[in-house]
Amino acid sequence: MNIPQKDLSVKAHGNFIDGREVEGENGEVIEVRNPATGAVIATVPESTRADIDRAMKSARVAFESKEWGGMDLRARVRLVNRIADAFEAALPELYKLETQNNGRPVNETRAQLSRLPDFFRYFAGLAMSRRDSVIPVEGPYLNYTRRTPIGVVANCTPFNHPLMILCKSLAAVLASGCTTVVKPSEYTPLTTLRLAQIFTDAGLPPGVFNIVNGMGPNAGRFLAEHPDINKLVLTGGTEAGRIAGSAAAKVFAHQTLELGGKTPVMVFDDYDIEQAVNYAAFGAFVGAGQTCVCAARHIVHRKIYDEFVERLAAKTQAIKLGDPFDTATQLGPVISAKQRDRVLSFVKAGLDEGARLVAGGKPGNVAGHEGGFFVEPTVFADVTPGMRIAQEEVFGPFTVVIPFEDEAEALRIANDSPYGLAAAIRTRDVHRAHRLADRVKAGIVWINDHHRLDPASPWGGVEDSGIGREFGEESFNDHFNVKSVMVSTEDRRFDWYQGTANQPRLN
Repeated sequence: MNIPQKDLSVKAHGNFIDGREVEGENGEVIEVRNPATGAVIATVPESTRADIDRAMKSARVAFESKEWGGMDLRARVRLVNRIADAFEAALPELYKLETQNNGRPVNETRAQLSRLPDFFRYFAGLAMSRRDSVIPVEGPYLNYTRRTPIGVVANCTPFNHPLMILCKSLAAVLASGCTTVVKPSEYTPLTTLRLAQIFTDAGLPPGVFNIVNGMGPNAGRFLAEHPDINKLVLTGGTEAGRIAGSAAAKVFAHQTLELGGKTPVMVFDDYDIEQAVNYAAFGAFVGAGQTCVCAARHIVHRKIYDEFVERLAAKTQAIKLGDPFDTATQLGPVISAKQRDRVLSFVKAGLDEGARLVAGGKPGNVAGHEGGFFVEPTVFADVTPGMRIAQEEVFGPFTVVIPFEDEAEALRIANDSPYGLAAAIRTRDVHRAHRLADRVKAGIVWINDHHRLDPASPWGGVEDSGIGREFGEESFNDHFNVKSVMVSTEDRRFDWYQGTANQPRLN
């Protein structure tokens, strides 16, 4: 069954600043392509420093305005819930537009986007239930805290999950009373631009949600180093995170950086092998493997290793590539020709290193989509932990299988990585599961599952996978500055410089 597509004629978009689309300062544009066909479907501006300044000024004015900054908490909560409802009503339009823009099969896009309105409802609930602290202190004092919104949040989002990753940050921004300037990926800006208009039509004041388009090394850099940002949120590659994080550190901005990953999946011989293979295929190939938590390294007990490899190869070879709007399609294209070539370069690297290619490894061939950026889902077996294909992030439909003898070796291989975003464990031994979850190097661990998230559950990594957390109270609280207020509850005379020697304490 094919989902009807909208008119694919090229549409020129601007930036979104102060509640409306505006042209870029210098007139230069970037072409946005449909990765399933290679065709240009839109253009967006290549933003300049002047464009960034304009957006930042709009966000700052809105933050300090009576309309947004002075809004009553309960009024803000009602507004956030109202825009969640508007978001939900627009889902059929948005999942078609996102499928067209990033090539993800429509079944996946629809399932993912349907969760997003509840991100806003969750953070609205946190805002409504927020309580500040009263702290017991020595002496006749009342000490309490006040939290104030941190200010303007700069947010750089990637191409792989354009709306989902945007909303992880945006929901907390709006519920906390902050404002934002978003730079979406130059590959996938279209649903972000549409969402800003939907929220504005639902009553979000101008300047609260601004969008600047452009390339990462230009617009992204200008935004990250802007002197007026109070917090930087970035999801992307580790090197991009280092560059942007260093720039934001110069203005002492708070940071949440969700960066690269090379997720290990430890599969033990007590776990159902068919279920393990099903999870392996899902974890490795959903979203065409273009996710930081892709199941990139399957570390499999030697007792079941050969059977696991054989079954995974067969499962992978049966996955149907095709038109993302066809509901029978199970795997869409990668985002660009550049990314397709990168994935295929790792196929060559694996063969050169002596690994055994058991599935895929070639460009995908989809009739009627000869210009698309398809790659066959790829599996390498007989991989050793030190190989490039076991160490470097591929970001495509690509996974490797590594054997292990015992639990200690499985953990050692899993932790042999500069990354620490996610990990997964497949076992029926509850003691082993919790033991490994405690010791594996990761910010997120799935036991007998993969790729699950919830707005209440903190999300983020360690080491080269970044800093900070999205989702949960951790994310919400990081959008505030905390002010401590100390009040003397006694009306007494005080003069340090009269009888100083007899003062019992200085502070």
